[in-house]
Order: sequence, then structure tokens, then C-alpha cells
Amino acid sequence: MTAHTVEYIRYLIPEEQSAPFLAAYTRAAAHLAEAPQCVDYELARSEEDFQHYVLRITWTSTEDHVEGFRESELFTDFVAEIGPFTRFVEETRHYKPTTVRGTGAAVPTLYAWAGGAEAFSRLTEVFYDKVRKDDVLAPVFEGLAAEHAAHVASWFGEVFGGPPVYSETQGGHGHMVAKHLGKGITEVQRRRWVNLLQDAADEAELPSDAEFRSAFLAYAEWGTRLAVYFSGPDAVPPGEQPVPRWSWGPTPPASDA
Repeated sequence: MTAHTVEYIRYLIPEEQSAPFLAAYTRAAAHLAEAPQCVDYELARSEEDFQHYVLRITWTSTEDHVEGFRESELFTDFVAEIGPFTRFVEETRHYKPTTVRGTGAAVPTLYAWAGGAEAFSRLTEVFYDKVRKDDVLAPVFEGLAAEHAAHVASWFGEVFGGPPVYSETQGGHGHMVAKHLGKGITEVQRRRWVNLLQDAADEAELPSDAEFRSAFLAYAEWGTRLAVYFSGPDAVPPGEQPVPRWSWGPTPPASDA
């Protein structure tokens, strides 16, 4: 969950050079795509002034970019393609994200799409009712506190884009992880947890569209596999981390709203 570094390179390309410039970057992009230090990249062109371009590259870190990519043969090949256009560079800088971030309302959060707090309360009530009756999971949750389902509902709500109720009342990711330390969760128990959660989502009438359920299941798989690791004997507890924020995968919901 380490923050990546974002590099911005701003170009002022003469109009007669725009076609060769785009062609060069189309070729150069192949070298970025091969670089293990590169997370993603995008070249954008100004709508107001076609001569202005901005290249955004997300690196795993500034050090990985400077000491890794720039020392590699991929960088040599990259520069061979775009080198003639470096004289048009106006700015090159690395940026770290701040805590000021979020999403707009163009695409609903998973939390809103699911139905908000009420939906996740229904989900956890149904789920833990199933857990108490399950021969594989009941022993793991023996002596479950009465408020446990509500806490997990607030966790799910925050993870899927809702208000930070869990963070404000319980803590961050480290607090949740600590609840699994030393539990020795098995793969059989993990898989049963995921399966019961999916059954509970059906009974609680969470959205059944493919886009929501694929994102929902992706989080369940990610979270439970972390739980297995942190419950094991060799687990190294993480430092203080925020609650992860899950979003739609490559396919958001098909909606005109």
C-alpha cells in the first residue's frame, strides 16, 4: 500500500511535429510497458492548444525510476525513440500523492451501488448467522462479540467507498489485521468464508450484476488471503495503514446515471 511516484513531462510540440511526436511515443510506449518499475502511463493532448502535451508516468518509486529504469537498456531504447523531441520539454517533475484525494459522482461507489450502510448491515447479519451454524467456521468465531457484525459492516462500508466509520471508531488497516494474528486460519476456512459471504450477498439482496459482484468477490479473495497470511506463524504485522478503498475493476456499471 506504498504510495507510488507520478512523473509529469510537459511538452510544447510545434504543430508540424505533432504526427512524428505521437508516432515516436507510440513506439516508445512499448519500452515503458516492459519496465517493471512502470505502473502505468498516459500521454494527453491539450484541447485548448494542440501544441501542449502532458505525459504522465506512474513509477513504483522515484528511486526505481532514476536508479532502475534510467540505468536499464529499456531507457536507452526509450530515449532512442523520443530523443529528438526532448528539446520541446517544458517541465519534468516527480510528484507524490497527498491525502487530498477522492472520486466524483460520475461513477457511483460500490458502497452507493450496493445500497449504503443498510445493505452492508443486512449482509453481515445474514453472514454471521450462517457462520454460527457452519461446522468449519463456527469454531473460529466462537464467543463472537455482539457488536462484531456491526463493526464488519462499517469495515465493508468504508472499504467499498462509504464514510470512514470504521477508521473513526475502530482504527485503520492495522487494527483489522491485528484481529487475525495467531488465529492459524486454514485455506479450507478461508474458502468457506468467501463462499458463505457470496451466499449471504444473495440472501441480503445485494446487487447481482456482474460488475458489482466481480469487484465484491475480488475484495473477498484479496482480504481473506491477507487474513490467512497474517494469521500464520511467520506474519509480520504492518505498520499503521489506512483502510483500503476498493473500487470497480476494469468494467464499471453500465448506467446512464
